[in-house]
Amino acid sequence: MTGAPTPQGKSTASSGAVSTDTATPDAPSPRSIPSPGPATSPAAPVDHGDVPARGRLSRSVAFGAIAAVFVLFMAASSAPSPLYVVYQHEWSFSASMLTTVFAVYVVGMIGALLVLGALSDHIGRRPVLLAAIALEAVAMVLFIAAGDVSVLLLARFVQGIATGAAMTTLGATLVDLNPPHAPHRAGVITGAAPTFGLGLGALGCGFLVQYGPHPTRLVYWLLLGGLVLAGALVAALPETVRGRPGAARSLQPRLGVAPRLRADLIALVPILVASWALGGLYLALGPSVAVGLFGLSSHVIGGLVVTLLCVPASVTAFALRGWPTERTLALGAALLVLGTAIGLTGVQEDSVTTAALGTAVAGVGFGAAGLASFGTLARIAEPAERGELFAVAFVISYLAFSIPAVIAGFATTDVGLHRTAVVYSSAVIAFGALALVAQRLRTGRARRAA
Repeated sequence: MTGAPTPQGKSTASSGAVSTDTATPDAPSPRSIPSPGPATSPAAPVDHGDVPARGRLSRSVAFGAIAAVFVLFMAASSAPSPLYVVYQHEWSFSASMLTTVFAVYVVGMIGALLVLGALSDHIGRRPVLLAAIALEAVAMVLFIAAGDVSVLLLARFVQGIATGAAMTTLGATLVDLNPPHAPHRAGVITGAAPTFGLGLGALGCGFLVQYGPHPTRLVYWLLLGGLVLAGALVAALPETVRGRPGAARSLQPRLGVAPRLRADLIALVPILVASWALGGLYLALGPSVAVGLFGLSSHVIGGLVVTLLCVPASVTAFALRGWPTERTLALGAALLVLGTAIGLTGVQEDSVTTAALGTAVAGVGFGAAGLASFGTLARIAEPAERGELFAVAFVISYLAFSIPAVIAGFATTDVGLHRTAVVYSSAVIAFGALALVAQRLRTGRARRAA
């Protein structure tokens, strides 16, 4: 969410998911998906039960550790959001430069997704995660040292690379470690962790900026300490995949989705675009909207704007974990449309209460959309396909998260914040409606095939 949102399956996500219920009409039967053994799939999870090897965490503890690391990365990605207003005041840069700072993060992230998305399928999850944590720590040091916008740009770019490398691997690792007795759990965490982390990072930073010392540095020192702990946890993880040849070749920038998965992914594109574009608006311009349109200058309020979207999303991902994918996707799209429309009404009527209500409703839709989208991906992909599939999904999500927000930042300079917010919200509503149509067509196709 400045990063995003989550940007998420990311892996899984980023940007999240839900029901792995194969009994739903749109879910492929377990018999329709081959389940290769170690001889045919060298990237298949290495299953030693829950008995840890010497010096390693048990699989159940490792699952919790990976979920915590996921939250940490997303909290770090949204922490700069409440600080943008502070940076802008101290260094006197324009709204266009503000969204450029936002954009370089996403450029770094998408580059990492394209180049590194499948690397963990070849060399293992743990090495990729350790490298991503180390690079994220470098970004925190750059934030601490930043004295002008050029260093801030570099810090965000480095952070984008680190987050992109981490997200697909974190999502794939959650699926690898998913306990057999709780088949929905990886999808739920993938849906809830990114949004919870984004909300936590923005709100926590808002409080530190408003009431703590050294407002532009303290939050990064705290995050740096968290990364040290994360590195220790990841170093103790059990490796969940067997290495396989082709690591160097996997670094060639490409997006690949197995033919049998493409129809499901294409049907998810409108809901991914609608939800992540909305997240990009709040993370890039939310605090500015609070100040510029509603006159709310508190840094806590700036963080709360993001939290109002992200916390309902996180709660929704947990609450709807047992729902069928079809129903959850439909609910997500409908509430994205409704919540964005209510928020737009608040902007038009200059009503903070109405805008806040719309944000919360849209947040529920955001959570449902992420839960079902990434839950679908987690369910349909085989172990050797997860890294690449999540990489493709997150590239789509973060393009939607960044490009409209950057355009909005430049538009703000030319046509004003109010008109930009109106046009942006209208576009989100249109994509939400398109998502409803896409899911109806997908469901009908699945029923005819059945």
